[in-house]
Amino acid sequence: MVEIFDNIRKIYTFSTACPELADHIEFFSESSFEATRKYIAGEHFSIKMFPSWTPTFYINLGEPYIIMSGNKQHFVQADQDILVLRNSNVERYNTPSDNIFTVKFHPGGLEAVLGISQLKCVDQVIGLQKILPNKLLRDIRRPLSFEERCLLMQQYLLNAFKHRRQEDHYLRFVHDCIDRYEAAGMLLNTSQMAEKMFVSSKTINRYFNRVVGLPPKNYFSILRARTALTAYVNHKQTFTPYDFGYYDMSHFYKEVVNFTGNKLTEHAA
Repeated sequence: MVEIFDNIRKIYTFSTACPELADHIEFFSESSFEATRKYIAGEHFSIKMFPSWTPTFYINLGEPYIIMSGNKQHFVQADQDILVLRNSNVERYNTPSDNIFTVKFHPGGLEAVLGISQLKCVDQVIGLQKILPNKLLRDIRRPLSFEERCLLMQQYLLNAFKHRRQEDHYLRFVHDCIDRYEAAGMLLNTSQMAEKMFVSSKTINRYFNRVVGLPPKNYFSILRARTALTAYVNHKQTFTPYDFGYYDMSHFYKEVVNFTGNKLTEHAA
């Protein structure tokens, strides 16, 4: 299965974070055995995900699996939990008994909630025992419902966030830029964004590199490609590249290849 081209969410159960954490956590999720049996044929399958710069916890509730992050392969044991930044392509190889509890942060969310800069996570697969208490990880692995796991994790993260609830100027600035970029139809370049935020291009580049780990031009390119490709896959008949700031379909096709390494013709229905 390939993210965006395939609906990888159909084999998971999802829950959103509470309002206090919603700006920093995109979702909690857990593998669904019923959905996996329904949609996945055969004993083994893989899920390929493209760069998003969204720190993600993978807590393993099931069998061992292999994960590729960039060009490095990692074998994850049954009792091993990891953090991946997703700054490059990530692919997990699984079996139908795959069972993962996931926490996906927005860019900068890991730092806002736990005080951990995502720049330290670039190109790494990090053991979660270095970040979260062992007791919490053990409790999450107990035979609980998805809702109970979400409550356990959310309560821990909320408590951590409350201890850090000072205003983070850098993080707030980056979030405001992302919101403005989306509201403007993804048409603004870095200089235009800097003008709207009343700062210099040098300042906006410094803020994005500090919070996200790459310049705004690169991050906005990823955000636009992900958003446009999702719209294309879901609504091919009405899709127009101009809605996302592309010059024409050729420009869009080229960006898809740059972003995913795949041609649209490879995933034609």
